[in-house]
Amino acid sequence: MAKFAERRLEEDYPYVVLDARYEKVREDGVIRSQAVLVAIGINREGRRCVLAVGLANRESAASWREFLVALRQRGLSGVELVVSDDHEGLKKAIREILPEAAWQRCYVHFLRNALDHLPRKANDDCLVELRWLYDRHDIEQARQDLAVWLKKWQGKYAKLCDWVEANIEETFTFYRLPAEHHKHLKSTNMLERINEELKRPTLVVRIFPNAASCLRLVRALAAEMHEEWVEGTRYLNMDLWEEHKRELMRRRAQAA
Repeated sequence: MAKFAERRLEEDYPYVVLDARYEKVREDGVIRSQAVLVAIGINREGRRCVLAVGLANRESAASWREFLVALRQRGLSGVELVVSDDHEGLKKAIREILPEAAWQRCYVHFLRNALDHLPRKANDDCLVELRWLYDRHDIEQARQDLAVWLKKWQGKYAKLCDWVEANIEETFTFYRLPAEHHKHLKSTNMLERINEELKRPTLVVRIFPNAASCLRLVRALAAEMHEEWVEGTRYLNMDLWEEHKRELMRRRAQAA
């Protein structure tokens, strides 16, 4: 497990997805929740890789910063997009340690957060129509439909509309990618499905006797998953990403 956790990252990972989940650990006779920090990368061959699994007392800017610094020290490079939720500490760490990368705010978490700005008995069509904005072909179409959505619901749900208008652009970053990559990189669902797999055996344990035992089991499961991915078929066609970037550069040159 130490070899897996400390291995050098010798290749670029254009896409990185970050998320955390919690496990119960007994420390000094007291049961506490420990944050399991997970990083998934997609390399230039389009294969998914488990980059790191760590444990922290809580999800904070300091714990995420330490986690990302360790990834950098192991050789993490070539990151062009980071996908995560809106956790303030995580966002701060990403800006500091991976400033070259664009940030995609998970749209699924965004829609959940939207509930905080709606009355309890709100019209379900409001959020259903907001969800549709993430299935558009490009950013221009999404923004046009957003304007229509805001006009339709502003009178009834002004608080929600003001919040959406102020924050939704953070969830549209994935539109910079090839259309074929959109469904995979507009949310952290890829990593959350992994967390579900990790949770099955940890539910059997329920409460770990110490932090080391928790980290050892989670890393062992993650290492098995990593090997399956590396030896399996490609998850994404990254040639599309390179073609997409060349096309964007060509358009910018023409515009200039």
